[in-house]
Amino acid sequence: MRRLFLDVETIPAGEEGAEALKILYEKRKAKKNKKENGEDNSDFEQFLLGTSFDGSFGRIICIAYAIDDDPVEYINGDGDEAKMLKKFWEIVESISIPSYNSQYPNYGVLFIGHNVMDFDLRFIYQRSIVNKVKPAYDLSFARYRDYPIYDTMKEWSKWSMSTIGLEHIALALGIPTPKDGIDGSQVFDFYKAGKIKEICEYCKRDVEATRKIYKRMTFSE
Repeated sequence: MRRLFLDVETIPAGEEGAEALKILYEKRKAKKNKKENGEDNSDFEQFLLGTSFDGSFGRIICIAYAIDDDPVEYINGDGDEAKMLKKFWEIVESISIPSYNSQYPNYGVLFIGHNVMDFDLRFIYQRSIVNKVKPAYDLSFARYRDYPIYDTMKEWSKWSMSTIGLEHIALALGIPTPKDGIDGSQVFDFYKAGKIKEICEYCKRDVEATRKIYKRMTFSE
């Protein structure tokens, strides 16, 4: 079985999604105003920033990955999200095997990441649909299991409702923090400053930390 460690960095929606987001924002604002007796506390800028967590409109600017014990690599697509997603799924396909059971497919790849089930992989799938990029195959997101997706956050908390950051677990295990100089809250600021390489290097550090955490959690080193 091949192990694919991954992490993505995302930013808010671009101009292409502005018109649709305006419609959603105005409807949300109208409901909020009605609930609050006409008081408008909505802010479109904040609404727009929140799309960095929404695969419907937010954008991926970097996918970092590592296959087994190979060095961590990254794809950023030079602003072409569809190109980046195609490359990612080509990598997935290159390390997969044909599945002989259509009911319970097994492609021989374990996808590993931190909060990867609820965020990274879901975001990748959603952006693939938006960009008309067909995934290598339909990956099961069934919960309470560790294959084909091993989510270090879910496994650490044993599927409780806890949300535990990657840095929290890394430091608990004596693993250097991957958040040195930048964290997720600063990605968009770095993007606006043209610091794409710095974002990608940060994304790579997250993947390396995730791999080390996975190995500790599975007692495989």
